[in-house]
Amino acid sequence: MGDDSDALRGNVAEPKAEYSSRLEKYLKKIAERDRVHLRVGYAKLLVIVAGLALAWSVLAKHFLSAYWLIAPVAAYLLLTILHGRVLRAKERANTAAEFYRKGITRMEDRWAGTGQTGERFRDANHVYAEDLDLFGRGCLFELLSTARLPMGERQLAVWLSEGSEISAILERQKLIEELRDKLDLREDLAVMGEDLRARLNPESMMEWAERISILPGGPMWRAVMAVLALGAAAGIVYYFETATLWPLLSVFVVEAVVLGWLRRKAHTVIENVDCNGEGLLLFSDILERLEREPFVAPRLQALAAELKQGNEPASAAIRTFARIVYWIDASDGVLAKMAELPFLYSVQVGMAAEAWRRRWGAKMRRWAELTGEMEALLSLAAYSYEHPADPFPEFVDAKEGVGFFDGEEFGHPLIAAEKCVRNSVRLDAQTRVLLVSGSNMSGKSTFLRIVGINTVLAMAGAPIRGKRLRLTPLRIGTRIRSTDSLQEGRSSFFTEILHIRKVFDAANGAVPMLFLFDELLEGTNSKDRRIGAEGLIQGLLKRHAIGIVTTHDLALTEIAAAVGNVLRNMHFEDQVADGKMKFDYRLREGVVEKSNALELMRLIGLET
Repeated sequence: MGDDSDALRGNVAEPKAEYSSRLEKYLKKIAERDRVHLRVGYAKLLVIVAGLALAWSVLAKHFLSAYWLIAPVAAYLLLTILHGRVLRAKERANTAAEFYRKGITRMEDRWAGTGQTGERFRDANHVYAEDLDLFGRGCLFELLSTARLPMGERQLAVWLSEGSEISAILERQKLIEELRDKLDLREDLAVMGEDLRARLNPESMMEWAERISILPGGPMWRAVMAVLALGAAAGIVYYFETATLWPLLSVFVVEAVVLGWLRRKAHTVIENVDCNGEGLLLFSDILERLEREPFVAPRLQALAAELKQGNEPASAAIRTFARIVYWIDASDGVLAKMAELPFLYSVQVGMAAEAWRRRWGAKMRRWAELTGEMEALLSLAAYSYEHPADPFPEFVDAKEGVGFFDGEEFGHPLIAAEKCVRNSVRLDAQTRVLLVSGSNMSGKSTFLRIVGINTVLAMAGAPIRGKRLRLTPLRIGTRIRSTDSLQEGRSSFFTEILHIRKVFDAANGAVPMLFLFDELLEGTNSKDRRIGAEGLIQGLLKRHAIGIVTTHDLALTEIAAAVGNVLRNMHFEDQVADGKMKFDYRLREGVVEKSNALELMRLIGLET
């Protein structure tokens, strides 16, 4: 046992050692770039002083030819270019260093508040997401997500909140095994435009790309618009050279007709592009990096090949679109408005956007999906790399349609390792329900979340926090939190049973349900609670479900006789020592024998 533990600790330390080594390397680069930055700054200052002295010699004393002034100007320009490169290199090193700092904080369980929370994916009506802390500060999404683009974040959120088919899960596990050691790839993606989490709405972008063109298409029409713009430019030059106005006016008349015909349509095309150039360039850079990466798994090879299909890869096409979007972003400027009549600015830009849409628009959705899938895979791969002791679950076939769940030494991924108490749990055809009793604060709710969040990880294709897990594919339904709603005029009990109804509806599918209920029906009296809980559990068992119910109401433990041998009583307990309440959070057989409510009241000074 000791040898195994030492080996495990060695494996866990290896990713942290690698991150620390790379962090140190980038910190040295930052220090080196700082030194160069100072030297170049001093050199620029010297050039300015020398230039001023030279200018005095040339302009005031006429000692030298004016051509000598070219030297300090050229030297300053060269130093400015060098300075820019040094600063960009320093910024890249800073971003890479921060990437490894964040990785270390995740491994040291100090990550809460350092990443993307996925707040936009929260759904108060979801059947388990709120109860299991999937989204928000310090929640599972923040721990897992390293995605740079909205489509990567959305794909990860979908995997966590909806689960996947067994074939997709098994394939995903293999892909993560290959990707988790691609640290250079993850680093490169992390340093790409860290400050460019710019506006990029994938849904509106794809919707625009798939719309039908409304401007005249084909090279001929674009050539006509180009000829008109060139004609206007020539007319302006001709006017200044000869003071003859009629050629320019003739072109203006034709352009006015064109604007009257096409300007409204062009503005419709332009205004519907809901993204900016910076976001698209980041998208392009990520695509280009994925296109270059050599992969082994057939699925990953096919993904990269799909991005490189045709004469122009996806990254180049998106970069072209980014340039068009820059022109679109400039359309509200004064110069663009001044260029409207002479050069048909909005029509030219609208036609360029339409030409791009006709050529590439049909592929935009697929590119976004592939990028989202890859970013979500890399997020799970990073988690797997940083937690090498966390294994992938093993999936088994359901017997007679009943769910199966056998986990050993489960922990919670959101709880620091040194504070996490691990328990084992098994649910099968013989023990389909665990009824867990225990006093307040003994760990019942946390136990439910441990089982639930590890099932979420398993059904997303990710490693689990535990020693081992074997399970059938499962749907998840929980009721751990419920409060009353003043706005909707609902009591906490009514809110609870409405949510339980959602769990029942979800349990009617082909995939077995894992239900997790905390303090079931706590908003009613003990008698009704016992009768109602018995009926609910019986109803879920008829739907081939398995699950765990917790309670501190010992009367509820009596339903075991009515439900039968498939229900097993377990409990958490506490101890009072030296005037303090102590909990070990260990799951034990049988029904808890005492409550701590009165003792807690006494300890805080409420005499009874």
